[in-house]
Amino acid sequence: MHRSIATVSLSGTLRQKLEAIAAAGFDGIELFEADFINFNGTAADLGRIAADLGLSIDLYQPFRDFEAMPEPQFRRSLDRAERKFDLMQAMGAPLVLCCSNTSPATIDDPALAAAQLHELAERASRRGLRVGFEALAWGRKTSLYGQAWDIVRRADHPGLGLILDSFHTLSLKDDPAGIADIPGDKIFFLQMADAPLLEMSVLQWARHHRSFPGQGELDVIDFFVQTLRAGYTGPLSLEIFNDVFRETPNRRIAVDAMRSLLYLESEARTRLAAAPKRQVARAIELFSPPPVPKLEGITFIEFAADEKSAATLGTLFGQFGFRRVGRHRSKAVSLYRQGDVHLIVNAQPDSFARERFDAHGTSVCALGIRAADPQTAVERAVAMRSQRYDSPVGPQEVAVPAIVAPGGNLLHFVPSSLGPNGLYEADFILEDDGEPAGAGAGAGAGQGAGLLAIDHVALGLAVDQLDTWVLFSRAVLGLAPGESLELADPFGLIRSRGVANADRSVRLVLNVSMSQRTRTARMLNVTGGGAVHHIALRCDDIFETVARLRADGVRFVPISPNYHDDLPTRLDIEPALVERMRAAGVLFDRSAAGDYLHIYTESLEGEGTFFEIVQRIGGYDGYGSSNAPARMAAQAQEQAQPQH
Repeated sequence: MHRSIATVSLSGTLRQKLEAIAAAGFDGIELFEADFINFNGTAADLGRIAADLGLSIDLYQPFRDFEAMPEPQFRRSLDRAERKFDLMQAMGAPLVLCCSNTSPATIDDPALAAAQLHELAERASRRGLRVGFEALAWGRKTSLYGQAWDIVRRADHPGLGLILDSFHTLSLKDDPAGIADIPGDKIFFLQMADAPLLEMSVLQWARHHRSFPGQGELDVIDFFVQTLRAGYTGPLSLEIFNDVFRETPNRRIAVDAMRSLLYLESEARTRLAAAPKRQVARAIELFSPPPVPKLEGITFIEFAADEKSAATLGTLFGQFGFRRVGRHRSKAVSLYRQGDVHLIVNAQPDSFARERFDAHGTSVCALGIRAADPQTAVERAVAMRSQRYDSPVGPQEVAVPAIVAPGGNLLHFVPSSLGPNGLYEADFILEDDGEPAGAGAGAGAGQGAGLLAIDHVALGLAVDQLDTWVLFSRAVLGLAPGESLELADPFGLIRSRGVANADRSVRLVLNVSMSQRTRTARMLNVTGGGAVHHIALRCDDIFETVARLRADGVRFVPISPNYHDDLPTRLDIEPALVERMRAAGVLFDRSAAGDYLHIYTESLEGEGTFFEIVQRIGGYDGYGSSNAPARMAAQAQEQAQPQH
């Protein structure tokens, strides 16, 4: 399809916007009038700049408050339109968007609206231009696409057609099914926008909170499918009003925008193939990427370190019951194992990990995810506009396909066919039984603490990264977002959202601080955006595991006794269990499907990464988010304690 985007969707000057749009691979733009009014050049200059960048100017917008007006205002608007037509001809824009009237002077008369739009289209046609009529969700008399189509049909002019916008339809909970019955050649343009579900006026919602398809909660795929079933073959475009996007570097937002359209096309293609209610025009070729990868769990977490911090991590991992089981064949890299948890410490000079360490100190630099077909997983990621990463490979070592995730960390796709030890046997010189991970650990170090697997990984993100990660998770990894939550830190709100695959073998939690004073925000200042800030490890008996870890010197975040006093007032829990949790410092959450017991360790370095030990009982599917305020308050109070 011909892919386009409105200039209002991005930050920067108009020329900077065009350069970002072209670099992301778009075919054309919708020119927002305010961008042109403030452009230091003529319409002809703009047309040449766009052409030099390989972009067409598909639409000039918006032309406001035109239809169904009293005669004097109507005549003045025709003169206004002629001046816009002059500009459109000079820059090479063939179509103008006329949005439904919001003026108090508009008359509730569809016949009059049709007659006046007919006259506008006639004047445009004399110039070789066309007019598209769009129903604004807050239009005074016309707010639904069906009303706009009725007016276009009454006007009966070949130069007048309908412009559809997914946000205007879906925000009003209007049914898009009727779009399929509109003749495709009378739909002149298609604008797509998603959005989170918010309780506010539709105008405020529209002006500040739209997002790219795949980032919100509207069924934009069905809307697109209905438009294709109508026989639409025109541009597929994005019109996004979003406060965060307007201040985020436009190159990254333009890449997100293109990824969203590719995702939208591929999902629509799948949906049409599954339920072909009507033949779709063969002229439309929808994007067909490699399939969504089958992911089977997070198999390793890699830390960036130098020689000194590598030794410190080794000691810490020993306290957690990990054993050092191997050294890399060609690099200064060590492997630690417990159950199905593999922790890698990379202190190799001149490596990606060392670059990460030099920039952010000891931190997670890569994740390894088991995949049935790693090469296809990377091919899909590249098709969806992610960057491939090729690590140096020595003799006898396995080349593990990898990509760069948003924020700069790596995601490695480890072949499931290698089995649980195949990768490590190839890349590491393994020790038969391993050795305690670090000197100085407690007496039980290296004996194991009952940690079985990586349950989930939580990332701390900058505000402008959350939508990027939601789309990346959906489009590249095939992870579905869960509910968006707001959690109370003592110094601000944290917005949190989990993403996971269908069988929950891969879970990520995305956390954004709405304040610069929270622990999450302070951590980002040290470790950079997109950083792993906590790692949840699963066990079968949290009380036994915590007892072993405490005995080996692991320090946990202390929880207020008031928390456990309050538990029985909220939940029906056996008193003996409450007392056992109190003694161990364990937190508790319950859903209709099951229970969740968990506890948090202190951070590795000051305000860096920390661990969570979890036990899931039954079908519990959350992350204990109701207890996050208890953890954040405890961490804040620990930080505030006087140092002796």
